[in-house]
Amino acid sequence: MIRRLSHATIYCHDQEEAKAFYADKLGFEVKADDSLDGFRWLTVGPPESDLELVLMPVGPNPMMDDETAAKLAELLAAGALGTGVFETDDCQKTYEELSGRGVSFLQEPAERPYGIEAVFRDSSGNWFSLTERRG
Repeated sequence: MIRRLSHATIYCHDQEEAKAFYADKLGFEVKADDSLDGFRWLTVGPPESDLELVLMPVGPNPMMDDETAAKLAELLAAGALGTGVFETDDCQKTYEELSGRGVSFLQEPAERPYGIEAVFRDSSGNWFSLTERRG
């Protein structure tokens, strides 16, 4: 039986740049940073959360051929990948904190049917919803 999702992949242009963004700007913890035979396994996640985001560089690898890697790199560069929702207790306050740390927001906090939402991009162009849910 599946119990939970433990890891999710976030594609990035550069792992070191992505690590700095998630750790320094979002305040995430580095959960793993290991290398084996030239492959770097780098994960980050919010403090006190067991979810790990795998920061995976775009490029050919055993799971992806050159053509697919090139297409993914184009989508990433275009900012076309919306990767998920980060939940917060106070969207306005978190927006102000993250903006102060240099996070680029596409949308300021606004009322939505499901709560208050802002949208930001990471250092590779992935966009995320920052949401304070109702109730």
